[in-house]
Amino acid sequence: MLTITYSAYLLAAVLFILGLKKLSSPKTARRGNLYAMLGMLLAIVVTLLDKQILDYTYIIAGLVIGSAIGAIAAKKVEMTAMPQMVALFNGFGGIASTFVAFSEYVQLEGVFGTDVSITLVLSLLIGTVTFTGSMIAFAKLQGIMRGAPIVYAAQQWVNALLLIAVVVLGVFFVIDTSVMNYLLIIIAIAALLGVLSVIPIGGADMPVVISLLNSYSGLAAAATGFVLSNNVLIISGALVGASGLILTNIMCKAMNRSLANVLFAAVGTDSGTGVMSSEQRLSVTEYSAEDAAMVMDTASSMIIIPGYGLAVAQAQHVLYELATILMERGVQVRYAIHPVAGRMPGHMNVLLAEANVPYDLLLEMDDINDDFQNTDVVLVIGANDVINPAARYKKDSPLYGMPILNADQAKTVMVVKRSLSAGFAGEDNELFYGKKTMMLFGDAKKMVTELVKQVKEL
Repeated sequence: MLTITYSAYLLAAVLFILGLKKLSSPKTARRGNLYAMLGMLLAIVVTLLDKQILDYTYIIAGLVIGSAIGAIAAKKVEMTAMPQMVALFNGFGGIASTFVAFSEYVQLEGVFGTDVSITLVLSLLIGTVTFTGSMIAFAKLQGIMRGAPIVYAAQQWVNALLLIAVVVLGVFFVIDTSVMNYLLIIIAIAALLGVLSVIPIGGADMPVVISLLNSYSGLAAAATGFVLSNNVLIISGALVGASGLILTNIMCKAMNRSLANVLFAAVGTDSGTGVMSSEQRLSVTEYSAEDAAMVMDTASSMIIIPGYGLAVAQAQHVLYELATILMERGVQVRYAIHPVAGRMPGHMNVLLAEANVPYDLLLEMDDINDDFQNTDVVLVIGANDVINPAARYKKDSPLYGMPILNADQAKTVMVVKRSLSAGFAGEDNELFYGKKTMMLFGDAKKMVTELVKQVKEL
């Protein structure tokens, strides 16, 4: 029986690895999800059979309730709320690790070796930090609390002292594992540390936070796997932890910033460093959908840059309708995807996939950036920071050094936006005031719908 269990765990691990591999491309992401789900189902079934559980009442009840919640969430949650849901899932994964590890301690009555006691402390620390940190990320994304960084004096020192306190208590616990109060205090401090770690991070850095918390949830699961001596939990947790860290590193490189800068620099405060003068603001010219449609009709190439505003307006379907009409008229239309566009990694890819946009039209920044200079029209829908030229030269800007999409190099730039407000980083965008920029103010869905109407009439 033990050989069958280990073989099944090995197969589950292979499915997890294949799932991660397939998730690296939008074309194969759905298949990757399927592989990972099959791997998790296999791991759960084998674990339940291996432990020879006598009463499945609570397990079946939890399975039914959890499945119902998941199914309803998958159907009801809008694409704009997907980042919030991912943050919740990260948090639930973390707190599950905390509960399981603590319950194992209670069941064994504190009698276990040094190695298990160390991983138990790590599981409680990382799992609880993940939970409360994810709840703060959810609150910021949902608008329950303000998205701008919340900072106060000696903030980093306070966090450091809390972490040191956990380490000290952890040492005391390893020395004497019979004292449960050590663990309870560690959980309380970890909960506070999770809150204080995320509140100073602004909306501009949410993609990094989401991927980092995802990594934390995996590391917490791996630590719990050591507590339970469960190989498949160790493997799956390590895979999630490692892939989350890799994704976090990719996000940081996309912004040309270190992880420490993201976590501690408080980018995105209410007081932006680059506010345009009143004279510059007066130089903005507002254009109509009819004006923009006439320019599109004479273009031979167009690049669309989607941003969070597209998700908010749920304009992805009508945007693809516009793209389809133009492509049928011989216009080359492509989408330029910045790695940190939106509120979570891959947000724009998922959003456009929902509208059935062909994957070969979605190009990453490095693959399309050199083409902007030869493009007739760039259509920006709700993006801001990822096209802000200040990132190239303005050293006092929080965006300085971040690779951006070269939208300003196109012959004509059309920007669909509600107002001239700054992006998440708090930096005003000089591109909006350029001579070749056409500002189309209004709700993205209504404006693109009007563009479709005007293009059809030409």
